[in-house]
Amino acid sequence: MVEQELKFNTAGIITRSPRLETIQLVEKFIEEYSGEYKKTELFQKLPKKIMWGTFNVILKYLWDNNKIGIDKKGYIVYIWNPELIEKLKNRKAY
Repeated sequence: MVEQELKFNTAGIITRSPRLETIQLVEKFIEEYSGEYKKTELFQKLPKKIMWGTFNVILKYLWDNNKIGIDKKGYIVYIWNPELIEKLKNRKAY
């Protein structure tokens, strides 16, 4: 996977601070459909309608916390894997 920079467009549009419930909804949806949708498609397929600005704030949060990435074709991919991190952190170095 080749990561690209996501464009969040939060400067020129109205944004609101999302509720935790909304962040979790978007994160779960991305995890479930990882790699299937580009940004606009993902926004349109969400089970609950949210504002575009709020959606961008959530994506920026997930991006900044290394939970999502974007492949070279623009599909959003869920990359957070705490089990793998623990496994790698606890293995012996030879």
